[in-house]
Amino acid sequence: MPVSEKVKLIDRNNQEISVRKQCALLQLNRSDLYYPHKPAVSAEDKSVMDEIDRIYTERPYYGWPRITRQLKRNGFPVNHKRVYRLMKLMGIEAIFPKRNLSRSGKNNEIFPYLLDNIVIKFPNHVWGTDITYIRLKKEWLYLTAIMDWYSRYIVAWELSDSLNDWFCCEALKRALTVAIPNIHNSDQGTQFTGDGYLGILKKYPEIAISMDHRGRAFDNIFNERLWRTMKYEEVYLKSYESPNEAYQSISDYIRFYNEERIHQSLKYQTPAEIYFSKNEERKYCGIKSIGNLV
Repeated sequence: MPVSEKVKLIDRNNQEISVRKQCALLQLNRSDLYYPHKPAVSAEDKSVMDEIDRIYTERPYYGWPRITRQLKRNGFPVNHKRVYRLMKLMGIEAIFPKRNLSRSGKNNEIFPYLLDNIVIKFPNHVWGTDITYIRLKKEWLYLTAIMDWYSRYIVAWELSDSLNDWFCCEALKRALTVAIPNIHNSDQGTQFTGDGYLGILKKYPEIAISMDHRGRAFDNIFNERLWRTMKYEEVYLKSYESPNEAYQSISDYIRFYNEERIHQSLKYQTPAEIYFSKNEERKYCGIKSIGNLV
């Protein structure tokens, strides 16, 4: 559930359950009660942001110079300073040749990239994670997903209205109740290099931590393909009125993606069929059920 929806559930006048306890029950940081998650933007800026998302989803190697020119060609009278500002607000890193919805922290721990020349041979061999912008009618959210790269199965996901690391940590904790991967790969964003996220991973010494590095435009190609598929099959066809509506609709789509959508690259099987059948063959421990994704 997005932070804004959790905040609405807090009853500050409740005499029996303190605000601190309510926040703990909702897994909500108390600071979220007092600080806005993202600045207000004009309707015009919001429309530009949505168009930036379309362009970047189609051309994830575009930086702000090309996006600025493409926006002008599409009829948006913008300059590069405005585009750079909005991309920064969206979390899109303009100077890399890839989508990167989070900036690395200068003092955060960075791990090497471990996937060079690796052939992914079975479920839970490699998990990858990323963050993307999800447009709503009047605002926007951020979506993170943890995907098993062998089967394309979405092991866990979460939505947030801020780029704080809580939603990435929640998705990771949920994923680790399903299985334990051999390798976990992410970019160097602060959400994935901070003490919260890495602290969870380090509790599992059997997990090797891998991180994308600058200049590697296609390290996270499976998650990039997921975002493109999801946006063209779900997000761009809808006009979500609220975070709750977005959550429910995306939840339904992810169930469809995992359990019903056949993939040509999987020989026209579903991700769930590959993920669970192969795990059963290997007697891989820790697998629970499809139903505990949400």
